[in-house]
Amino acid sequence: MSPDKYIKNYINGALVPAISGAYINNINPATGKVYSHIPDSDAEDVQRAYEAAERAFPQWSKLGIQKRFRILNRLADIIEQNLEAFAKAESIDSGKPLRNAMTIDIPRAHQNIRFFATAILHFSSESHHMEGNAINFTLRQPIGVVGCISPWNLPLYLFTWKIAPALATGNCVVAKPSEVTPMTAYLLAQACTEAGLPPGVLNIVHGRGPKAGQHIVEHPKIKAISFTGGTNTGKHIAATAAPMFKKLSLELGGKNPNIIFADCDFDKMIATTLKSSFSNNGQICLCGSRVYVERSIYDRFKEELVKRTQSLEVGDPANSLTDMGAMVSESHMEKVMSYVKLAVEEGGTILCGGEKVNMKAPFDEGYFMRPTVIEGLPYNCRTNQEEIFGPVVTISPFDTEEEALEYANSTDYGLSSTIWTSDISRANRMAEAIHAGIVWVNCWLLRDLRTPFGGVKNSGVGREGGLEALRFFTEPKNVCIKY
Repeated sequence: MSPDKYIKNYINGALVPAISGAYINNINPATGKVYSHIPDSDAEDVQRAYEAAERAFPQWSKLGIQKRFRILNRLADIIEQNLEAFAKAESIDSGKPLRNAMTIDIPRAHQNIRFFATAILHFSSESHHMEGNAINFTLRQPIGVVGCISPWNLPLYLFTWKIAPALATGNCVVAKPSEVTPMTAYLLAQACTEAGLPPGVLNIVHGRGPKAGQHIVEHPKIKAISFTGGTNTGKHIAATAAPMFKKLSLELGGKNPNIIFADCDFDKMIATTLKSSFSNNGQICLCGSRVYVERSIYDRFKEELVKRTQSLEVGDPANSLTDMGAMVSESHMEKVMSYVKLAVEEGGTILCGGEKVNMKAPFDEGYFMRPTVIEGLPYNCRTNQEEIFGPVVTISPFDTEEEALEYANSTDYGLSSTIWTSDISRANRMAEAIHAGIVWVNCWLLRDLRTPFGGVKNSGVGREGGLEALRFFTEPKNVCIKY
């Protein structure tokens, strides 16, 4: 597996440039310099990808689960065997520490593929007996050609999270990775060829969302869309696809509360809270960006969080000692910095961070920002209501469970939440009452791939993961046999 200065689309089993020949600059966020170029694909490229997928569908859907299982497992093996190459590409493309890509992103990518390759072997359907009369059974059949669009924050991790269940269930895919972080999807295309994936089964179209992504969403014969990204983009996709009666799975934004009670295991809580605040520069939809702490331990918590935040090493992503690398792009860093300014305008106090990091060459033009802790804001201000998606957390004290729940449920989002307490009854009460698709108790980002994943309110529609993903990518058909 090797990166290339000129990334290509993967259509019908071949690496090809965009039909127009146009390219987009791909920037290394740690240096601020262009280091590769990606195809600026449009409707013609999407149509070519669709036609390849359509041709491949009859054979792939009838290949049988055992053969699909073997091919997908080979693909997972190839990613695992080339872990370092994939991780280096991911780190350069996204600015995240190489250590994180080596231990989190790329391992999860091949685990995704292996999980769904195996899950399809155990996927079953229902049977309903009408005594003395008939039997009903459910067939679950692949949809056909589906579209998968993934974000920039966890590039291969989330790209495979969508593609793997779609392929395992017998669909063919037209996929678009983020134009901000395209390199590991390009390496995945190379791995697909090596794994023996039949031409046209997976097609990867690079390019901008409003062009390539939009044409996937509005294509009249692409029957389902799985998208992860911002809520506003999700609204646009729903407005386009819903009137076309496409199946939709939308995993969108989050503004996740982290609720800390005084009876928690403080040492475990503070170490995990640091991670849930600043992992991947806070550029994870599951990060706990609003931290509410019971008043009796608030001062102790504040002092310790600030101390640990200030000790985080921001720097060269390739350095093994680096905790936080570069933000993904200059425009995103400026957006995050604008929220720090807004927080001050809304009456907040910056306890640490909040500024860019002045780096030495060759990183002097990179997009580095210090992790930021802010206090003194009302729970309903913009800073506490809008998704920032960066290394910025707000902290506030609370006095009662009812108050904590009011704060937690006050936003339009409902993706995840975290509760820290030793009281199991309280944990269950809070878990039932919180408006979120995921509730972690005394942990964060502990994921069993069999469980449903997704949010409520403006955090999305539908669920991914486990049987939910296999059901999404299949159509149920009831067969009734009278006897």
